[in-house]
Amino acid sequence: MNKWKTIKSKYLHESPFGNIRIDRCELPNGKVIDDYCVNEYSDWVNAVVITEENQIVLVEQYRYGGDDFFLEVPAGKKEGHETHEEGLIREVKEETGYTSLKNPIFLGEFMVNPATQNNKVRTFLILDAFSAYEQDLDDTEEIKVRLCDFNNFENELVANKINTQLFTATAFFMAKNYILKNEPGRLS
Repeated sequence: MNKWKTIKSKYLHESPFGNIRIDRCELPNGKVIDDYCVNEYSDWVNAVVITEENQIVLVEQYRYGGDDFFLEVPAGKKEGHETHEEGLIREVKEETGYTSLKNPIFLGEFMVNPATQNNKVRTFLILDAFSAYEQDLDDTEEIKVRLCDFNNFENELVANKINTQLFTATAFFMAKNYILKNEPGRLS
């Protein structure tokens, strides 16, 4: 297999939230697609945050695109020259007020939707978290912090009793897999 060749690109829209680019592409078989749209977004980080009491720290907020309230793991994008870990720690602190004396554990990095998007999500696990700060939200954010028993969260998730998004489900199962392999006593 060979990659597609970009013949021409132009932006239909540019904003702080993301850009929409339209490309003219030539496929390896010679076929040309005149209007292939690519959504350019920043990479982001998210974390499964677990307290010493084995509670998962979640954020509930309204999501305009989904027109509903969603329960999610804390997430965001890094700012300036932050490392992914620094951006993650800042986002968790701002959104939830939680922190940990332990370093975040990197669980994985995945493309979000490589068919039409160019960004990645990097997922981390934060263990033994505790509330130490007040939330420090942007003026466009209204977030409620919710705690749920880590072991019970899976039952709620699998039974589709939680209104969430794919990245929270993926992050949860990645975290559970890590814990089963490295700290199995935590799940008892």
